[in-house]
Amino acid sequence: MRFDTLKQDLLASVVVFLVALPLCMGIAIASGAPPAAGLITGIVGGILVGAFSGCPLQVSGPAAGLAVLVYEIVQAHGLKTLGVVVAVGGIFQIGAALLRAGRVFRSISPSVIYGMLAGIGVLIVGAQFHVMIDDKPRANGLQNLMGIPVSIAKALFPPDGATHHFAAWLGIGTITVIVLWSKFAPAKLKWVPGALIAVALATAANAFFQLPVRKVDIADGFLGSIQFLDITTLPGLLTPEVILLGATVAFVASAETLLSAAAVDQMHNGPKADYNRELLSQGVGNTLCGLMGALPMTGVIVRSAANVTAGAKTRLSAMLHGVWLLVLVASIPWLLRMVPTASLAAVLVYTGFKLVNVQNVKRLLRYGGAPVVIYAATLIGIITTDLLKGIMIGLALSVFKVVYARTHFGMRIVTQPHNTRTDVYLEGAATFLRLPILGDKLEALSFEGETHIHLIDLDYVDDAALDALSSWQHQRNEKGGKVFVEWDEALKLYRDKNLLGKYQQANIQVSAAGGH
Repeated sequence: MRFDTLKQDLLASVVVFLVALPLCMGIAIASGAPPAAGLITGIVGGILVGAFSGCPLQVSGPAAGLAVLVYEIVQAHGLKTLGVVVAVGGIFQIGAALLRAGRVFRSISPSVIYGMLAGIGVLIVGAQFHVMIDDKPRANGLQNLMGIPVSIAKALFPPDGATHHFAAWLGIGTITVIVLWSKFAPAKLKWVPGALIAVALATAANAFFQLPVRKVDIADGFLGSIQFLDITTLPGLLTPEVILLGATVAFVASAETLLSAAAVDQMHNGPKADYNRELLSQGVGNTLCGLMGALPMTGVIVRSAANVTAGAKTRLSAMLHGVWLLVLVASIPWLLRMVPTASLAAVLVYTGFKLVNVQNVKRLLRYGGAPVVIYAATLIGIITTDLLKGIMIGLALSVFKVVYARTHFGMRIVTQPHNTRTDVYLEGAATFLRLPILGDKLEALSFEGETHIHLIDLDYVDDAALDALSSWQHQRNEKGGKVFVEWDEALKLYRDKNLLGKYQQANIQVSAAGGH
């Protein structure tokens, strides 16, 4: 390896380490797990998954996108069952990779993905807002959102003896520093993550004023605190519900990982991602994390973008960031115990807010109202039910949209005064299913004047519809009618590039728009 490449990877690894440190702990707390669980996942994601990743510059670790699901699992089943769920999810990912299903996950509609991210963002904000004032999250997402005014009241007017206002000030200060740093940081220091600066300042302020707020709980013997799963107990824990939860974790983690890999590919000119290899490495990593009682992992776009931006050249940068995490937690855990949880929760509140990206809605609007409806349905479904149900709602609507697009057919008829000309605009998909409608409306057209059939808005046509259109045109013309089937250059832009050829093969006389 060339010295300049090694130098770039070393610098990038430090940048990614500084980004990952507060997020690993914050996501663990948001997930209802000890901070060590998030750090273990970051270490495994860096050292192990980084070494074998199919996307060399992608960085893996605990992801905010899974925090809501993990929190629900921990609250309902406990940390021990979480380990089984994560391990099962990893096995599902390994199986999917061996079946070469890596690229299948990229076929998920952007409407569903954007809705999923927005729903997760809303739930993270709702839950972590309470943690940010040293209060407990409520039982579900709706209750968290509805309880925000109560938490604001506690921060403004704390009950006797309560310290919610101190935590709130630390949280607000953390978010303020992140926002200001992103806008006004000196050019030479832009590489330093705003979240790290904010958490460091909040920790320093908390230490200086000795505020009575909650702090990170991490043991001195970090490596000795790892709770390996007892494999002999697995048969009793592998219930149908646990297997379904594992499949859910695998699905969400895989979708987030491979979408992140696709985004990373667009950020650099180096080797592109091998999606099946990436899925396999993620499966191995999640299986190990489950056996170690840690959080599930994904490829994370925030850390990966920081890695590319910092100039990483090879997978070594991701691996070294895992080494730095391991060295820190193993040697100076006392430093981490000084960090106020309110500050980490504030980082997650800011992260959740960024996940609800209004620009995504604007992108979807370019393709019409249907994608936005799917986005909104996925978002609302996740908030009002749970992550899996919300995603399934979005997927079901996406399938319905495709089915509708392939079966919807319409005819718009415009008749000129005195029946001098009739224009018929065919829209959607003309298939054998719509022959009765097509035939009845064509036969009802007047013989007077010219009849122009416009094909420009027709997305798909099958042989049955072509035959019916051809027969009708020739019969009309033989009886003295004047029927013209028209197209224009835009027809060539349709997905079916041979559409014009199909018309001609069906012996339909096709002319350019306006031609006779």
